[in-house]
Amino acid sequence: MQGNPYDRDCPTRQLLDRIGDQWTVLIVGALVDGPLRFTQIGKRVEGISQKVLTQTLRSLVRDGILTRTAYPVIPPRVDYELTTLGRNLSEPLDLLDRWARRHMDQVSAAREAFDAEHTPASA
Repeated sequence: MQGNPYDRDCPTRQLLDRIGDQWTVLIVGALVDGPLRFTQIGKRVEGISQKVLTQTLRSLVRDGILTRTAYPVIPPRVDYELTTLGRNLSEPLDLLDRWARRHMDQVSAAREAFDAEHTPASA
């Protein structure tokens, strides 16, 4: 099922919104090397709240990008892992990561130039 992602109700647009979310990008990147527990993901993805981590993981499981495996042990153990679909998604996300790292100096310079031009002079 494909559609026009420029249409706000298009399922493709909803998926692009999900995979373009900063937390999704970081969580998928964190899981590239293998499964992690909830707390391990939270430590690796600095700045994410437990609530947002829970919501994002749930959405990624729902979308088939992650699997959630609960083990019947005490204390409870739950692992999250990329599915084949998630591993496939990690490839273009890795390209974006490399692009950002490669071009961060240029972006920083552009920001500084913009800010210098658009910041009012102090009195």
